[in-house]
Amino acid sequence: MPTLLAASGVVSPPARPFDDSPEDLAHHRALAASFGAEVEERLLRDGPNVGHRDLVDRLARADGVRDSDPDLVVVAHALPDLTPFTAIAPHLDHLLGGRSVNFGIHQQGLAAPFTALRAIDAFQRAGRAGRAVLAVLEQTTLPTRFPLVHDNGLVDSGVVLVLGTGDGPRLAGVETVPATGDPVRRLAELTAADPEGTLLVTGPWTDHEALRPVTATTTPYRVNRGTYATGLWLALARQWRLWCRHHRTVVLCDTDPRSGDTHVAVLATRSAPPAGGPR
Repeated sequence: MPTLLAASGVVSPPARPFDDSPEDLAHHRALAASFGAEVEERLLRDGPNVGHRDLVDRLARADGVRDSDPDLVVVAHALPDLTPFTAIAPHLDHLLGGRSVNFGIHQQGLAAPFTALRAIDAFQRAGRAGRAVLAVLEQTTLPTRFPLVHDNGLVDSGVVLVLGTGDGPRLAGVETVPATGDPVRRLAELTAADPEGTLLVTGPWTDHEALRPVTATTTPYRVNRGTYATGLWLALARQWRLWCRHHRTVVLCDTDPRSGDTHVAVLATRSAPPAGGPR
């Protein structure tokens, strides 16, 4: 299964000026009208106007990423791009060598990065990819009011993970607990085998109060609010080396506030360091 080799993140990059192109505004209005909505031009003028390409351009320059030379690139679009229907995956492929199979995952929201991990694992198992780059992107300049973004103070953010083979934390599983299921029970099962050696990383949308029976027996790490789908992966990008020195297993989970589904990814280190460590 894929091994994490490098990671990097970006949060709240500098804002860009609003592009008041009549063609772009007409495009936004036509798209919004098809859903019975109206464009609020103020949201565009007041927004940071940082698109997915801007995020990718920054992420591709990071150490361990710019020279990764992947043969698979997957872009998870957690929120719509500033300019809809732009092809970001081929652009990222171009920045990283131009020899990869590449595609984007759209309209899955918080689930998109987990779907991407499943796809990367499948490509690797089939012998069709040796090294993959996964980018998780969300930008917050939207032409119509979207409560998830505008009522929660979300910021522009992006993460890139380089996944291949070799030493390091490997992806041991990805799963979804539907809204009708019992995520607390499932997380208890995942951490029961080695509670002292397991770090449970919960995203900003998880019901942390409901998880008390699990967090009481394992080491918890709670991701703060401010993002929708990138929070877990930003924490991983910043902390993964430290986490893997102190924990045998890292369980990452978050609950999509729109669907109620809980998504889980499990990373296992190849070594077995002493249990415990920083929270």
